[in-house]
Amino acid sequence: MNSASSRSRTLQAVGALSLAAATALLMTGCGQNSDSASSAATSEAAKVVPQKQTTSPSATAQLTEDQQERKKVLDATKVTFDDAATTATGEVAGGKLVDLDLEGVDDDDNQSPSPTTTGSPTGSPSPTGSPSPTGTGSPSASPGADGPVWAAEVAEKDGTIHTVRINAVDGKVIEARVDADQDADDKKQTADWLAQATQTPQQAAKVATEKKKGTVTSVSLEDNEGDGVIWQVEVVGSDWKKTTFDVDAKNDTIVREETDED
Repeated sequence: MNSASSRSRTLQAVGALSLAAATALLMTGCGQNSDSASSAATSEAAKVVPQKQTTSPSATAQLTEDQQERKKVLDATKVTFDDAATTATGEVAGGKLVDLDLEGVDDDDNQSPSPTTTGSPTGSPSPTGSPSPTGTGSPSASPGADGPVWAAEVAEKDGTIHTVRINAVDGKVIEARVDADQDADDKKQTADWLAQATQTPQQAAKVATEKKKGTVTSVSLEDNEGDGVIWQVEVVGSDWKKTTFDVDAKNDTIVREETDED
């Protein structure tokens, strides 16, 4: 009886050990499966949720050479178009402004603009860059040691043109003289154009800046290819691009405009 009982207890112990080993093996397998499942889930989630990326902002667009020059001149200019116009006409008794230009801003690019893609309200053709009433135009120069300059042409009632140059920093008159190279035809043409222009250059400048916010750098009275006269107004915006407006000098209607992307 003792031997049989001893063998029975031995068998029970072996069975218990085998059961424990099997259980441990099963648990290990489950753990591995659990880890594999977790790893796979993480991998799938990574495919759905993209990794956060840091992107540096794009570099600021560089200004063109023309835009840099406009910025340079306008940063130094303290006298506005309106103030310069008042000063210039004050130098000529009964005089009327026919041209006012801030020197150094696109002096070599003074052609009338072509129609925009939207077309002009009147459908009239583009002017061909007709000369200013004196036929000489304003001199072109970059700001000198004394800073930028407003160059004005002011006409007497008979069409006689006076050139008035104004310091654009302190508003003082640098020069005021009668243009000596005018003949009778030049004076008659100027007088005729002024008679047709029922709107002032200040009114034309206001119309242009209502269309595009910016600084007026030039206003001139021009022939519209025989179809009356226009005020050609140049406006430089905060992006330093220049937009040229042709404004009908009789009714303040913008007949065409063009923006210089340079």
